[in-house]
Amino acid sequence: MYKQSCTNLLDLPEADVKKWLDSFDSVITDCDGVVWLFNNPIEGSVETINKFKEINKKVFFCTNNSTKTRGELLEKAIRLGFKMNEDEIISTAHAAAAYLKNRNFNKKVFVIGSEGITKELDALGIDHNEVGPDPITSNLNQFVSEELKLDTGIGAVIVGFDEHISFPKLTKAASYLNETDCIFLATNTDERFPMPNYVIPGTGSIVKAVETCAERDAIVIGKPNPNICESLIRDGIIKPERTLMIGDRCNTDILLGTNCGFQTLLVGSGIHQPDHVKAWLEEGTEEAKKLVPDVYLPKLGDLLKFM
Repeated sequence: MYKQSCTNLLDLPEADVKKWLDSFDSVITDCDGVVWLFNNPIEGSVETINKFKEINKKVFFCTNNSTKTRGELLEKAIRLGFKMNEDEIISTAHAAAAYLKNRNFNKKVFVIGSEGITKELDALGIDHNEVGPDPITSNLNQFVSEELKLDTGIGAVIVGFDEHISFPKLTKAASYLNETDCIFLATNTDERFPMPNYVIPGTGSIVKAVETCAERDAIVIGKPNPNICESLIRDGIIKPERTLMIGDRCNTDILLGTNCGFQTLLVGSGIHQPDHVKAWLEEGTEEAKKLVPDVYLPKLGDLLKFM
């Protein structure tokens, strides 16, 4: 229905919107830029998400944010008024730890990231370095000859969002990844955060830096990689054709929906806007077309009046 047309739902008759609402049973939604911005819910999002559940639609929050555990994300959701439980939270920090656990990983992980990742590793019994500041305190020659210490037994590098990214961290990650059997995971590749007044570099900026100096590509755990929703589909919890993916980023959220065969809804409360979609439609390539959502709303709360 409205496949890759970016149809504005507000331009449709109410009966058509309600017919569209009946076309899916499950909802997977991004968080930042869709249901909340930092610590504040976006207008109407709480009521809309809770209404979805009230009318018996399955709802999952799926975030590329690796700074928090599923439990911490659930705590935030509940505090903001969303009626969710932990099984309905899909996070890249948990997914990265689970990726290693499912492969019987028994070595140590070097993490560029935050405690969101290390706590999820702890929960699965996987050893790791300590996260936090690791600055260079001297000149390059002294750092390399006197200060640089590599850990032993590192079998994987995980890169997530790290506000303390530094030259020593990049050096260590690339050095570990010089061993070809060292697993290289990235929680996500989001370029920037949705903020009104500043450009805040996202995890993708850090991942690119590590990939460049390591001369290796990371295995991306988060959106748009279908693996993040694989268990939901495999276990029959959701049916792709009856699932709606909601997001504010076309190259992560909407592309995930396209990759998984979901229906897609772009909201304009975050990164991408109809002008971006128009440019992709005019480009006309297959790759550009994958970024085009089925339908569009300025914000998720605009859907409430039809429910």
